Amino acid sequence: MDHANRPHDPHHPRLPTTEAAVAALREVAREFDLEIEVTHDIGADQTSRRSHAGVGVTADPDGSLPHEAYVELGGTPRIDVRLFPEDDALIKVEGVEFHDVPRDEVPAFLRSCYGGLAHVRGKRFPPGYRLVVPLPGDRTYKEFLPMIGLTGWLSSRVR
Repeated sequence: MDHANRPHDPHHPRLPTTEAAVAALREVAREFDLEIEVTHDIGADQTSRRSHAGVGVTADPDGSLPHEAYVELGGTPRIDVRLFPEDDALIKVEGVEFHDVPRDEVPAFLRSCYGGLAHVRGKRFPPGYRLVVPLPGDRTYKEFLPMIGLTGWLSSRVR
């Protein structure tokens, strides 16, 4: 999903590159005293969404080098982030996947999780749970959770 043409949200600073997003995630890690490990994949032959690139082809047709990063954050909850060159990210919180999160919103998403705003909402009918991650500016991400898949952190966040 290309988020480059969407209107800018004033609640989330613009992160124009993968490297800018990694720097912002390092700042979040410092803020919450978390360990952070970053792996960079640079070139069309290295990034996950460029599997169609031929052998030895590293640049996109426009001559640019796509840059993808995989970020693992220590602490609780366990969060992994894959930053894609297309301005979006895949965020996994305790194994729950949030796809197509705009790169500019990733730091706020992490602050919501580590700052205690993220929570699990249960429903009686149909039975199930959703991990809810509220962001500044009235934006909320919700993902379904299997009943048997609640980790200790997820269980502690049930409302």
